Amino acid sequence: MSNTQRAHLIAGGFPPGSVAGHDMDYARLQLLQMLRAEDHLTVTTANDFHDVERWLPGTELLITYVAGPYPAGTGNAALSSWLENGGRWLALHGTSGGRAVKTEHDGRPVKKMVKGEHHRTLGCFFLNHPPLREFQVSVAGEHRVTRGLPKRFAVRDELYLIELQDPDASRILLTTELAEDPSPPGFGFFYDEDTSVQPDGKTRVLGYARDMGRGEVVYIGLGHCHANRGDSRSPVDASIHPEGVMPPVFRGVWETDAFALLIRNAIAWGTGKR
Repeated sequence: MSNTQRAHLIAGGFPPGSVAGHDMDYARLQLLQMLRAEDHLTVTTANDFHDVERWLPGTELLITYVAGPYPAGTGNAALSSWLENGGRWLALHGTSGGRAVKTEHDGRPVKKMVKGEHHRTLGCFFLNHPPLREFQVSVAGEHRVTRGLPKRFAVRDELYLIELQDPDASRILLTTELAEDPSPPGFGFFYDEDTSVQPDGKTRVLGYARDMGRGEVVYIGLGHCHANRGDSRSPVDASIHPEGVMPPVFRGVWETDAFALLIRNAIAWGTGKR
């Protein structure tokens, strides 16, 4: 009898075929290489959640790295049912986003995220992120995914501000401290209230685990990368500009030992390996 298990990877932007401000090819390749290192795994792939209900049966682990795509309707219902029946979902970075609308604030055009049914399934909702910055990440809880991580480590990344949808049922894994969103005017997304900050007025959740029936969701907000191909500047420039000017190529946490360990741990968690 074969002991082979299956993982399904969704990596892509919106509209279909768009990178949506991320280097989807790079992220997809990094995740595929880490999945391929596991001899017991076969991997299926997709660019979005279209027909996700076809791929979930027989899949032990779902990994998503998206900027725009989200499960809706029958896809979200199938995902919820799959989780309830024991599936495990590693949701990375932009998975907490989805649909944005154009509106106005103080007479200027802004973009605002729209909360959808998939945010309830996932357990969080993306508000905004400040410009790329360096910050400290603290490991706040024990879990198979955080095993072996240092208690604190520095990263360069987009610091995601997320609103927990079910805080009482969410086991906090990673946090950072940021009292106020330092985004310059007009940067990123507008939101009515900063519901990301925790009761102490400074802690932000960057990762959590949440049970759903016999299954479990782990969300990690880290993981931005992008590449502006054809840019005439240096091919790799990891500088970070406080006003939101983006370097032409950015790999951030993907080039760190801590993030690599997070992903390897998550693959082991998602496939039941200890």
